[in-house]
Parts: sequence; C-alpha cells; structure tokens
Amino acid sequence: MAKKMKTMDGNTATTHIAYALSDVACIYPITPSSVMGELADDWAAAGKKNLMGQTVTVRELQSEAGAAGAVHGSLVAGAMTSTFTASQGLLLMIPNMYKIAGELLPTVFHVSARALSTHALSIFGDHQDVMAARQTGFAFLCASSVQECMDIALVAHLATIESSVPFCHFFDGFRTSHEIQKIEVIDYEDIRKVVNWDKVNEFRQNAMNPEHPHQRGTAQNPDIYFQNTERRNLFYDAVPNVVVEAMKKVEGITGRKYRPFDYVGHPEADRIVVAMGSACETIEEVVNLLNAQGQRVGLVKVRLFRPFSTEHLLQVIPSTVKTITVLDRTKEP
Repeated sequence: MAKKMKTMDGNTATTHIAYALSDVACIYPITPSSVMGELADDWAAAGKKNLMGQTVTVRELQSEAGAAGAVHGSLVAGAMTSTFTASQGLLLMIPNMYKIAGELLPTVFHVSARALSTHALSIFGDHQDVMAARQTGFAFLCASSVQECMDIALVAHLATIESSVPFCHFFDGFRTSHEIQKIEVIDYEDIRKVVNWDKVNEFRQNAMNPEHPHQRGTAQNPDIYFQNTERRNLFYDAVPNVVVEAMKKVEGITGRKYRPFDYVGHPEADRIVVAMGSACETIEEVVNLLNAQGQRVGLVKVRLFRPFSTEHLLQVIPSTVKTITVLDRTKEP
C-alpha cells in the first residue's frame, strides 16, 4: 500500500488516532490542547466515522474536572472514551484519574504537556503537569515529534485496551503540539487489524447494566482495601511488556520501531544523556555530530515513563558508559 503523507501538527496527528478508537470524547479546552478537542468536534459534526462505524459523541463540560468525571461515567457505561488536556486542566482531572485507574478502566488522556501556573501563568512546554499526575495510577507514554504523536498515541490506545490500565499519552506543548511536519498517516483500516476487538468487547460486557447488577463504589476497611490495592500490581507488572507488544504491532504497519527506551548513538559510548520529549530531536542531532567528530556519546529516549521499567532501561545503556546526564523538563522547588 502506498504511504499517505500529510502535513499536520502534533495535535492533529494525535486526534487522528484518538478519533479512530473513541466512542465518546469529553472535552474542555485549555491551551495548547484545545485544537485536539476542536478537531474531534469538527470531524464529528462533519460526519466522520470512527473504527466502530459511528461519529464520535463529543461533549464539552463546564471544566476539566467535569470532563474527567464524564470520562469516568462514560467508561463505566462501557463506552471507549478519551479526553485532551494540559497544565491546570490535568490537575483538575487528578481525583477522577485515581478512580479510573483504581477501577482498571481503559482510556487514554492525550496531554500537550505545559507549565503550571505558579508565580505566573505560562502556556509553554514543560512537564510539570505530567509530573504532578504520575502518582494517579495512569501509565505514561511520551512522544518526541509530530510523527511520534501519531505512532505513540496508537501504542497508548492499543496498550490500554490490552492491559485495562489507563494511559496518559503526552508530548511537549507548542514545541510538538503546534509544530507542523510532513508525516506518514496511519490508515484507519491498518489500525483495525491490530486492535484486540475481543478485549474491547470484554470491556463493554463489564459495563454497568440494570439487567446484570453488580456492586461498585463500596466503602472498605483497611484489610480489604489493601488487598484490592495489592491485587492491581499484576496489571501494572504486565504493562511494560504489553507496551512492547503494542509497539511491535505499530512497527508492523508503519515500519517504525519503538521500544520503552530507545538508544541512539555510539555503541560504546562513555557519556550518555537520558531525556524525554522534544529535546530528544535536538539531542540526537548533536549526538550524531559529536560522534562524527570522533567522540563516543549517546542518547536514551524515554518512551514509557510510568510504570518505569528499570529492566528495559538497563537493556539499552551501553556497558561502556561512565557518565549519565538526566535532563528533567520540570522544576520541583
């Protein structure tokens, strides 16, 4: 099949995937993620069909807290549901993120990562919002470029369906969300082939249904609460390998190879940088330039940020490395 090339930004690339695999999108606009919700709404209004043969039901709520609550309710009702947000918007979603993760409901929150309003408001790229949500129980996958927004968004949707663990797919606000590139578009029929539709049906069968009543949202004493919390470990332990398999499926239809941690650079590097997000694009160019000048340097690109798999990280670091520099795109006072 001829590869379809199109010029678009990171938000559009992400929405292309989210639209394909969502019955419902619950939205509230916040810079720089607003484009994603707006596009989903435009496409639904124009009658564009998702992979289920429907137009996506798009609902704008009164705030990001309302959007996250609506996502939770929609998931409990058996609808594949997504949302898009950034910055303080993601913070308002945190209470519902704990519930969604605790109930093992598969969803993807697409986040154009942005600085938080502290001493001042800033709408520019930073990972403060993502770092503030890492404790919720969501898995986190990072895209570094416009092409990766499309590819990693698909990895996130495939992995959440397979694992039942909810995912946050994030990329740098403006630097990637609004960067325009010519990229290869993944065809919807190619996506259809790699989705585990049995898992989708299983998720739908677990929906709240008055014909098959079951109990949810109980209050539990510490002994039972702790047992249930521990029981979820099995699902999280499985996530790294589920992500690896999802990445292989995406590679099968695109030819582009991703792993939880990708290494580029000298095979016997003595110095490496570990980074996440759009910085990886620049660092890779510098690594190639320095190695061409006779140096031995490398870069580890973090894809799967949570659950953090030290096993997969150690697999890609050359044994010759003496110095590791970690670049963290956030400021925690």
